[in-house]
Amino acid sequence: MKLRRATRDKWILGVCGGIAHTFDLPPMGVRLATVVLAIIIPGPSLVATFVAYLVLGLLLPPSDEF
Repeated sequence: MKLRRATRDKWILGVCGGIAHTFDLPPMGVRLATVVLAIIIPGPSLVATFVAYLVLGLLLPPSDEF
């Protein structure tokens, strides 16, 4: 299993799209789950989610497939 960023199915950096395609999930569902978990979990989860998204966006290689 190789996690990659989506190049065609992306909104910002393609992290959620890449995760969705890797695990065969709907991309919109992964995006919604990310936003909901970042907002609902109490504490600094919004900042942690934003930092994790940026780090994954910078570290994951782009995909040629999706």
